[in-house]
Amino acid sequence: MTRKELKISYSEYESMEELSAEDRTLAQAAVDATAVSYAPYSKFNVGAAVLMSDGRTFTGANQENAAYPSGLCAERTAMFYAHAHAEGAYIRKIAVAACRDGELCASPATPCGDCRQVMAEFQTESGKPMEVLLVGAGRIWKFERVESLLPFIFDSLQ
Repeated sequence: MTRKELKISYSEYESMEELSAEDRTLAQAAVDATAVSYAPYSKFNVGAAVLMSDGRTFTGANQENAAYPSGLCAERTAMFYAHAHAEGAYIRKIAVAACRDGELCASPATPCGDCRQVMAEFQTESGKPMEVLLVGAGRIWKFERVESLLPFIFDSLQ
């Protein structure tokens, strides 16, 4: 047996003002997208924004449904919409933000496993790293690649 250790690295920022202009704009778009979330059951409003390689930004918000699990997370809503409308472009970055009672959560909300896998597949398809920004009121985490959130990406079919 060989024991191995996995380490990840990411950057932590105290506020959006510390981000580059591009990252700040994307993070704010994710925060703004929380306003169109449909979350009558969880009251957890999530917004996501993706920046495409052609410079366009697409947003999405979580959409719940009484027929659980028929809803969809903000991250996948944004990524699927972007992929369907930006032929030839790939996702460079995604930002995610969550609110409760109209206030940005203090800590960043982390994507679910399904969303992480979708991010991984889009990153693999493009052959380019996808940066991930997780936005909270008290701190922001920036990951340079999806593997930092999903270290053992399912890619056995490729």
